[in-house]
Amino acid sequence: MLAAVTFPSWLKPEIIPGLPFRWYGLMYVVAFAVCWLLFRYESRRRAAPWNEDQAASFFFWAIVGLLVGARLFGTFLYDPTGYYWRKPWFVFWPFDEAGRFVGFQGMSFHGGFLGLIVATLIYARKARMPWLEVADVIAVSAPLGYTAGRLGNFINGELWGKVTDSPIGMIFPAAERFSAREPWVQEFAARTGVPVASMNDLVNLPRHPSQLYEALFEGLVLWAILWTFIRKRKAFPGFAVGCYAIGYGAIRFVIEYFREPDAGIGYVIALGDPAAPIYRFTTPWNFSMGQLLCAAMVLGGVLFLVIAARVTRRREEEAAASAAAAGAVRAEAKKLKKRRK
Repeated sequence: MLAAVTFPSWLKPEIIPGLPFRWYGLMYVVAFAVCWLLFRYESRRRAAPWNEDQAASFFFWAIVGLLVGARLFGTFLYDPTGYYWRKPWFVFWPFDEAGRFVGFQGMSFHGGFLGLIVATLIYARKARMPWLEVADVIAVSAPLGYTAGRLGNFINGELWGKVTDSPIGMIFPAAERFSAREPWVQEFAARTGVPVASMNDLVNLPRHPSQLYEALFEGLVLWAILWTFIRKRKAFPGFAVGCYAIGYGAIRFVIEYFREPDAGIGYVIALGDPAAPIYRFTTPWNFSMGQLLCAAMVLGGVLFLVIAARVTRRREEEAAASAAAAGAVRAEAKKLKKRRK
């Protein structure tokens, strides 16, 4: 008996077969819509000092920065073939060289995160908006939208995890197959009930559905934590942003152990076993590109919180000192007025 879940055969990347409309693209639209609704709700609850037009413009540039950054990182950093370095005009062109519509395959979360920060900082400075306050609202809203994006990856049947004999392992049709002659393949096949008719077979073994792990923990769970416990805390501007960076980075770092690293890149740092295959978990001391970027997110989030807290404290002290000085001036003026009388 097969001790794994088979990928649903009725799930197809195209919404309507034969037409260039994919669920993955639709999931981006859903993600942005969810974030926008939560952003508007939280802005009104806070009686935010920005109007609807400013909020819409800020959000628009956030989306632009996210898409541009995600695409640049996804093509230049994660493409081991160097194709986009040789032909950069295809980075933002949704057709291949034969003229077939292929969409924008290859988007990096970390690139999108960085692009969003850069674009909104530029817009906020131009529009004289309080970037930290607006970014805090986006930080507590974004993870729920991220859930939709990872569901899009799942529907595409991509970004699967490492081989597993867990009951929740899933057989993805497009996943790499392994020779039945390999002892470890025979062992996994026996444990999971995957049939092997011949030693000449190429066996499709169950994988961790890491897209669903990410949708649940980096999306729904992180959003619930931020929305429930962080959103209403009036610590200091930028507090939610720092918590989001730390939370996402830490959760994604752990999930990366279950997700297969990008082919051609593999483990960027292999402290445990340099020869370890990317499709099996063998050691916690081999780190993927995603884990390095997540570690940088966590460290950056901690540093950001420390700096934001100090800046806020210094401004409060300066404001208190200015108020005290103004009070002293008023008191001295009253004394002089009394003396003249």
